[in-house]
Amino acid sequence: MNNTSYNKLEAFIGYEFINKDLLTEALTHSSFANEKKIKSNKYNERLEFLGDSVLGLIISEYLFRNYPELPEGKLTKIRAKIVCEPSLADCAKSIDLGNYLKLGKGEESTGGRNRTSILADAFEALIGSIYLDGGMENARKFIMKIMRKIIEDAICGKIFIDYKTRLQEILQADSTNKITYEIVDEIGPDHNKTFYTQVKNNDRIIGYGNGKNKKESEQNAAKMALKGVLNID
Repeated sequence: MNNTSYNKLEAFIGYEFINKDLLTEALTHSSFANEKKIKSNKYNERLEFLGDSVLGLIISEYLFRNYPELPEGKLTKIRAKIVCEPSLADCAKSIDLGNYLKLGKGEESTGGRNRTSILADAFEALIGSIYLDGGMENARKFIMKIMRKIIEDAICGKIFIDYKTRLQEILQADSTNKITYEIVDEIGPDHNKTFYTQVKNNDRIIGYGNGKNKKESEQNAAKMALKGVLNID
């Protein structure tokens, strides 16, 4: 990546790096490092780990200070919507982050620049790199600048987490996986039914859910699969 490209991205994010190597590391996917046989840890997984913690702390503090009337359970649910993969990927798209990623040829050819998980991870790595380069206050400024609308939407209950799509993206990274949803029961009168759904990965049941309509029931089944089986909130 040349200096012109760095300058354009830095203008997008509103932060100029002192150590450009940190920015390069944040934008380097492991597939690129493996392909180029880079033996050091100069790809973004460690920065992602750090950025995840920095993001969690900053969002938690913001919610704690600005919404003293909300109980712990409500704060936890709002934070989860703010820091979930789809929200972070949307933030990455808002600064065109995918265009700057260094990907291996395999990831490039399969649409890695637009993949939710890769974009979300890169966004967290970017937060980690800003924190290391400029400290907590610069990381806070970046997060609040880029994520303000996401935060406001989460507080107002406008963010919908599509668990079915998340489950599909994770499992179907392996082309041998086939996800199916099956309504296994319907209870109640026609005007007030509850639908019960199971979700399968190939022939293995990985989640159950129920809801007042089929769509809600399937979403809850996918949510259980993500949280209980795959350990993803």
